[in-house]
Amino acid sequence: MTPTLESLAEEQQAIALRRFDYATAWQLGALMQAEAAAQHLPVAIEVTHGETVVFFSLLPGATPDNPDWTRRKRNVALRFHQSSLHMRLLCEKHGWEFAQRFRLPPDDYAASGGGVPLIVEGTGVVGAASVSGLPDVEDHALVAKALRQIRITQGA
Repeated sequence: MTPTLESLAEEQQAIALRRFDYATAWQLGALMQAEAAAQHLPVAIEVTHGETVVFFSLLPGATPDNPDWTRRKRNVALRFHQSSLHMRLLCEKHGWEFAQRFRLPPDDYAASGGGVPLIVEGTGVVGAASVSGLPDVEDHALVAKALRQIRITQGA
């Protein structure tokens, strides 16, 4: 089920982290990788600190295109401080063609769910987590679920 822009805004606040470092990036990536492996999901998973890739995994069945999709979704999350799913839904709501509306090269930006900004409370965006290989709403959900788990371990 596709979320609404309003529910994505609420979710973004609920999955904001208390802290983020390379160990947290690795923990987040490992959670997503374990979930994907347990379900035999053919995905690429990427977690960055800024634009620096800290965690990357390509699971069986994923294609050589999936890492490029994670990069393009990451770029959207970092540029707009919103999930790539949020940007897709926003463009659909207004009838915009994403690349044209924001004058961005489609080779570098994809408004397709699965890229989520990593936000630290009181700091702002510090990186992004992205998944590619499933329908975009499911890519997004895999990231959001892992972020909820990390938030719980941080005492939220």
